Amino acid sequence: MTAVLSTGSKSPSMSGVVGPRDLYDEEHEQFREMVRDFVELHARPHAERWDREGRVDRDLFTKAAEAGILGFGIPEQYGGGGSDDFRFNAVMGEELAHHPVSSGMAGIALSNDIVIPYFTDLTNDEQKQRWLPGIAAGELIVAVAMSEPGTGSDLAGIRTSAVRDGDDYIVDGSKIFISNGQNADLIVTAVRTGDDPHRGLSLLVIPADTPGFSRGRKLEKIGLHAQDTSELAFQGVRVPAANLLGPEGAGFAGLMGNLPQERISIAAAAVASSEGVLERTLEYVKQRHAFGKPIGSFQNTRFELAQMVTAVQASRAYIDACLKRQNERRLSPEDAAAAKFHTTEQYVEVVNRCLQLYGGYGYMREYRIARDYEDARITTIYGGTTEIMKEIVGRGLGL
Repeated sequence: MTAVLSTGSKSPSMSGVVGPRDLYDEEHEQFREMVRDFVELHARPHAERWDREGRVDRDLFTKAAEAGILGFGIPEQYGGGGSDDFRFNAVMGEELAHHPVSSGMAGIALSNDIVIPYFTDLTNDEQKQRWLPGIAAGELIVAVAMSEPGTGSDLAGIRTSAVRDGDDYIVDGSKIFISNGQNADLIVTAVRTGDDPHRGLSLLVIPADTPGFSRGRKLEKIGLHAQDTSELAFQGVRVPAANLLGPEGAGFAGLMGNLPQERISIAAAAVASSEGVLERTLEYVKQRHAFGKPIGSFQNTRFELAQMVTAVQASRAYIDACLKRQNERRLSPEDAAAAKFHTTEQYVEVVNRCLQLYGGYGYMREYRIARDYEDARITTIYGGTTEIMKEIVGRGLGL
């Protein structure tokens, strides 16, 4: 992958929070600068408005595509960056995790890490030609719809139906908690085409302008306010069978094949987020005084931060090893599940303990730690709850 913008800077030193790393080379660090520059130019000026409105502007996607930070995994022949190096995804996740406008950029990362692989890995040549150029240009915004009002992590419980009618499917049902749902033009939708809990699932790409499709509420969340999360409804939606991803009944395998990448992306971002929280807390305890001296000079503060920094550095080494395996396509579902629940639970704990060090100021939203507290909580839920992740790991142990 060739970077088109670079300042030549390395990733920032974090006051002892992040130890030496050998995961990235110069090209990755150039890409890091691209992401950082893009966020400062195109995201930071609109962050407060996006938070209020609960969604980002559509042109964020076209600008991200022009800058080379959207669709870099799409083959060059379709207008993408042609990269199969997952470390670029990890770099982007790290940069966004450290930035105060990360929720506004979450839809871009979601597209790269989670949704676009369905269009690159599960499509035939005709479908690639039909969809990928628009996605690579940021003109077609994508989403994946799995969760339903009565079904979250249990994919076998999906009830949205797709009944074959000649050359079409008729889709009826509803989805909930769909990221990019308000802006999406193409929705990869998990539907039930048969009675078998697993072999009866299929994936259909449903264009948002199809009659019978509607967007429901833009859901109000505790955190991640700029990332739109929506309800979707399907009432007699007629979708061409040519929009089926893979053969009928292959939906469960398609979903399970992409979930490890989604989960390691979440895990890597959780570690980076923990590092960012610790970096900012270190600066705060050096500046904040109580009883005539910096609160960082108190033994309890040193012990708390020493314990957290050590734990997060251990997680960083663990996640970097997982990222190497993912880049080589060797990361197992069990590895991804373990990484996801370990790092997100740690992230929630780090934010909670760091907020305590801020005292009353930590509860004020003018301090980023308060927003970190809001944003962190969902990480142990989306992409598969901690409980489901532990179940996957436990089954992998033969239990």
